Amino acid sequence: MRRSESGAAGTSKDDGDRGSVTAEAAVVVPALVVFVAALLWALMAASAQIQCVDAARAGARAAARSEPRAAALEAARSAAPEGAAITMGRADDLWHVRVEAPTPGPRGIALTLTAEAVAPAEDTEAGGVGP
Repeated sequence: MRRSESGAAGTSKDDGDRGSVTAEAAVVVPALVVFVAALLWALMAASAQIQCVDAARAGARAAARSEPRAAALEAARSAAPEGAAITMGRADDLWHVRVEAPTPGPRGIALTLTAEAVAPAEDTEAGGVGP
């Protein structure tokens, strides 16, 4: 006869251990799922922030080279994350480009990612005075 069939003293302890492992797993697995989801969201947000920075720089460079405004906006838009708002303006001899985008993922965790770049206009002289 096998030990488990005989009702030996060790079987009740093994059953109790199995129950505690199940309870621990029931707590740990959802916590790990939440942690992994938060980590993925943070990585997507960081990637979108980098895209905002790249888009602002691309737009400022294009505007500084005296490209048409539409072309400079398109340069910024092509590098920006989906749904980004791009504003461009010139103050004295500097071009300012600002890119704002919502964070990717669920709308319950809504943050606005922002990047701004400034570039000197190339159509000005070295002294800062225009033509």
